[in-house]
Amino acid sequence: MSSNKSPNKAQIDRLIANKKKHADRLTPAELTSRILKGDKAALSETITLIESKNEAQNKIGQEILKTCLPQSGKSVRVGITGVPGVGKSTFIESLGTYLAEMGKKVAVMAIDPSSEVSKGSILGDKTRMNNLAVHQNAFIRPTATSGSLGGVARKTRETILLCEAAGYEIILIETVGVGQSETEVHSMTDFFLLLMLAGAGDELQGIKRGIMEMADTIVITKTDGENIKKANLARAEYKNALHLFPASPNEWIPKVETVSSTENRGIDKVWRIIQSFDQLVVSNGWKAKERENQQVYWMNESVKAQLLADFSKTDGIQNEIESITKQLKAGTITSYQAANQILAYYKNGKTNI
Repeated sequence: MSSNKSPNKAQIDRLIANKKKHADRLTPAELTSRILKGDKAALSETITLIESKNEAQNKIGQEILKTCLPQSGKSVRVGITGVPGVGKSTFIESLGTYLAEMGKKVAVMAIDPSSEVSKGSILGDKTRMNNLAVHQNAFIRPTATSGSLGGVARKTRETILLCEAAGYEIILIETVGVGQSETEVHSMTDFFLLLMLAGAGDELQGIKRGIMEMADTIVITKTDGENIKKANLARAEYKNALHLFPASPNEWIPKVETVSSTENRGIDKVWRIIQSFDQLVVSNGWKAKERENQQVYWMNESVKAQLLADFSKTDGIQNEIESITKQLKAGTITSYQAANQILAYYKNGKTNI
């Protein structure tokens, strides 16, 4: 007698839903057409393909991206970073809502930190931006970092291009604020915004000079209630600190502004600063030149990533690394010699294919 049990109603419903989902799946041409018309569902589905680790799905996503590419590049890309507790999500919602209400199409790339242990992430930015998430002119895409360098999601740049093709005029990219992530976000944006809290005297000692030098504008958040006086003092200190840095080659003089995201005060001033910056770098040719440099940078980064992935897939490479590591620890070879042996094994494997 067969021990197989008949599927229950819930299982049948799931099977029907899955079949319907596959039956309703759009072709690449249909997805492309809908993206160019600003369809959010098609945009989300294609981003999922781009982010997929499945080679076939990723290939489809890349084909769609290539078709959409001529329609991209027309936005203002804004990177936003800041110290923990500075209120990045609140600020982004306030700025994004302000722009959306003006009729601007705003896309938010919310990079969410993943657990190094479970590789899971909270992906809570969409729930923290309730008003913006439901606005017809806004699109929010929370993306897990999945342990990629600096906390920046591997496919963020491709997502930006797709959002631009879908007609989004302003792209806001939030970093997780952990070290290298600021550098990577800076390398895919036009304008870099650093959010800081009042109490500059102490914080100026701890903030990294590199981040300050990258900032096109510093915004002091939570400028409300009893914090107003401290925020104005902090503004003066940051202005003085910025004067110590060398002039930027793009001819822009970094600004310092105060805002209250909860009271929506100062948000309009921040937007006017971003507009002034964009007008300057478009007129002097810096924006086009910098984007060209960024494309070359990301090409090189993609080559490195693909080489590393290919290296990791080489037959027997892990055993070879373990064997050579034992020699290294025993002191019979140097680090340089160990690396050469491992690379020789990799190259030999490629030659014998």
